[in-house]
Order: sequence, then structure tokens, then C-alpha cells
Amino acid sequence: MALPVSPKPAHRRFHQARWDEPIIFELSTPGERGILVSQAEPAAVEALGGIEDQLSSLRRSSAPALPELAQMRVVRHYLRISQENLGADFNVDIGQGTCTMKYSPKVNETIIRTPKLSELHPMQDEASLQGVLEIFWRTEQAIAEISGMHSVSLQTQGGSAAIWANISMIRAFHESNGEGQVRDEVITTIFSHPSNAACAKAAGFKVITLMPDANGYPDIEALRAAVSPRTAALMITNPEDTGIYNDKIREFVEIVHEVGGLAAYDQANANGILGITRASDAGFDLCHFNLHKTFSTPHASGGPGAGASAVSERLAPFLPNPRIEKTEAGFTVNYGGEKSIGKVAPFFGVAPNVVRAYAWIMALGASGLRQVAEIAVLNNNYLLALVRQIPGASAPYAEGKHRIEQVRYSWQGLFEDTGISSEEIGIRMSDYGMHYWTSHHPYLVPQPFTLEPTESYSKSEIDEYVAALAQVATEARENPELVRTAPHNQTVHAIDHDDLDDPERWAITWRSYQKKYFSNADARLAEEPVSVG
Repeated sequence: MALPVSPKPAHRRFHQARWDEPIIFELSTPGERGILVSQAEPAAVEALGGIEDQLSSLRRSSAPALPELAQMRVVRHYLRISQENLGADFNVDIGQGTCTMKYSPKVNETIIRTPKLSELHPMQDEASLQGVLEIFWRTEQAIAEISGMHSVSLQTQGGSAAIWANISMIRAFHESNGEGQVRDEVITTIFSHPSNAACAKAAGFKVITLMPDANGYPDIEALRAAVSPRTAALMITNPEDTGIYNDKIREFVEIVHEVGGLAAYDQANANGILGITRASDAGFDLCHFNLHKTFSTPHASGGPGAGASAVSERLAPFLPNPRIEKTEAGFTVNYGGEKSIGKVAPFFGVAPNVVRAYAWIMALGASGLRQVAEIAVLNNNYLLALVRQIPGASAPYAEGKHRIEQVRYSWQGLFEDTGISSEEIGIRMSDYGMHYWTSHHPYLVPQPFTLEPTESYSKSEIDEYVAALAQVATEARENPELVRTAPHNQTVHAIDHDDLDDPERWAITWRSYQKKYFSNADARLAEEPVSVG
């Protein structure tokens, strides 16, 4: 397969807008207003009069210190900031491997903005929440069918939160059997998502990490040697973050079950196996999905996301509370369950993201979900074939075999020839308006970059992305300083990492910024030379 040839340029000309835009607090003008808040209706005031004493403890003693701006200035401010970002609606973001960035249909945004959903509050009476509770319940049923599991909770607000729920249920299960003190070891693999090891460690478990064999698969003999009566669980991602699918996964689960341990399936990388295989098919006890990845709700850069924890029948009593149940009278929120691990997030889940996921599932149906996986795998292996042709790029492990939905590639060859690192290549890619991700640590694959095209991208978009990669690789050989000093077409240029690595310089809120910098402004000016002109 040859690199794409097109009469069009290999990549689009791109230069990002740059605005010298202050933060919104600096734009504030006392007395300026964007909206006049209407007074409460007399009937509401009268109704609240009877509980005045209870409300007094909740009332602010002074108005919140919010910026004061006219509406037009607010709109202009945020539009300018939006022009200084890259995102899924702007660029080809194939480079967000392990995070499954995909297109989220805009019709779903219309759905979640209806006042029937946006104005709901989880503390309303259940009778007024029947519609959204039904959507939660139906989404749980869909996830149960997709995973083959018995019961589902949508309370967790992301993948790592769901992993924490998994390890909490594992611990509670063993404690209920009187083995909580004995089973203190969790087994994972080096290419499983790091949150599995992190959550297990945070929960007090000893973590045993399996390394790959020569072909990149988790070493099954190492697993046999690791299991014991102390094994609480195996927590594993499959396909792993290399994109390699472990076809012996059922055997892995059985080995853990033989010593009385549980098996938890991290399905953050489920985009290439929907409708093809299920967690229950391999005998798993627990699994989780990232609704804000696989099921096309926005990733939201860390939140608010949405997770789905699914368990077998024997683990169902341990699911987080509250649970949504269907009764003859309708849907209810049940806070009971003496074995439940309790709350792992507020209320019962992130309603807008659950509704988005439900809409996506229902729009596609069972056959559509399988088609998502098939196209994602096709796109990924087409991308793999092209990237392997770029001099200096490689795909370690599983030589000659297909991958599922992503690949962890390596620029080690290019680095040895040019001294240009994967991080520097990624920064230069932003000059072409494209996103790129290296990998999370440890860098077992040298000079890594992890790409995942999902089902969202067309052949021409993949061709364009690979052409930009090839162009940057050529620049690294012919003009390495151009790559080393990138970005050149972005809002910002090369960043001084000293500021990022020094917590003493951080100010993450306006109040802390004022306290740290404004109060010391005179002293700082006295110490630092002032440049004019």
C-alpha cells in the first residue's frame, strides 16, 4: 500500500488566530450588566416566607464576586478564546489514542438542551423525574446487553471513577466472604490503562504488573506464577493500549478464578469490539465503559464525563448506591442495599451525558454498533499500513498482525537519525492544525505516539493526517531546528517548562492569582528590570 497521492496539497494551510485576550475578571467593569435578573414572583416569595429561618443560613452575606460585563462583551470574549483552541469540531484529532475521541452527533446536543432536561434537578420529587429516570434505566439495560453482564450502575463520572468503583466492589466482595485481609494483591498488565494500577494502589492493594512477551501479549506464564490465595483480582484492558487483542483472555480469567480471585475488564478500548465480543463471553465478573468515549458523548477534557459499571449477578449487591429501579408505579431511586459500596459520585449520574449515550445507542441499534466497531478496526489497520511506510516510524510487537482500534507506534528510528523526539513531532503537528498524543508513562515503547482513528474519520482524512506526519518526519531530517522550535502557527510558541514544573508559580484561580501576584507587584517590579518599547 503506497502513501496517498493527491493533486491537492498534502495538508491544509493553517494559522491559528491569536488574541491578546485578558481573562474575564480583568475585563470586569463595576455596574456593567449582561442580563437583568427578574424578581421572584410574589407567590414564590410568600411561599418561602414560612421557611425564612431555614433559608437564612443558606443566604449569602454578600454578593458573589463575579465579573461584570455586558452581554456582547461576554460573547466576544469566549468566541475569541474558542478561536485559540483545537478540538474535534476543528481538526482531525486521530492523535488522542486511548481516549477514543470521536464525532458526537449534534442532534444529541439539541436533545440535551431541551428545558425538559436542562432545567431538571436531581433533588426534585421522583414523580417529576420519571422521564430521565426511565432513560437511565433503559441505558443500563442496553449496557447490560452490550456487556452481557447482569446489572449496571451509571453513577460513576468517568473511566477512572468506574475503575475505583470496581476495586471498591472487589474489596467489599472479599470482605463479605471473610477474605478481606488475605486477598491483598491485584494483578494488572503494563499496557492496561494505568488507572487500574493506580486505583488498586490507592485502595491499599499490592500491585503486580505483568510485562509483555516477545510478541506484545501479556505473559500467561507470568500470570500463572503471580496468582495465589492472596490474589484479589485481575484488572486488565483488552485490547490493550497497544491495540493488541489478547485472544487468550478467557484463559487468563479462568486462571484467576481458580485461586478465588475476581476479574475486572477495563473496556476503555471497547470501540473496536462492540457487538463482536462481550465481557461475559470471557467470564469477567466486572467491567466498565467510558460513555464519554465509546458511546460518543463529549470527552469534556476530564469532565464531566460518564462511566458505566457492569457486574455479574454475584457482584450486583455491591454496586454503588443509589440504584434506579422499575416498579409497577414507575421508576424509583433506591438508596438501600446493605452490601453496596455506597456513593462514588453525587446523585445517580451525569444526566446530559447519559442521555447523549442513550440517543447514540438507540440511533444505531445492535447492527449499527457492530458496524461502528468494524469501521473503527478497518480505519485503524489502514492507518497502520500507511504509518509503517514513513521512514523512522514503526509499530513494535505483533509484527505483521492486525490491531484493533489503536496502535502505539514508535519514532525511535527517526530519533536515532535526527535527535527529534516524539514530543517535538507532536508539537509540530499542531502547526498543521492536527492533534497528536505520545502515550502515558512508562515509555516502554521508545519515543511513542498513540493514534486511534475510530469510525468517525473518512479515508481522505486519514490520508491527510498521515501526509502531515510524513511531512514532519521529512522536516526532522532536512530542517530539524524548524521542528525543534515549533509551534510556529499557533496561539503560543515554545513554552518555558520551568513555569509548569514549579508549583510555587502556579495560580489556578483568579483569587489565588491576585493574592500571589498582585499583592507582590511592587516588590517584584523593584527586583525585576523593566523593559520599555
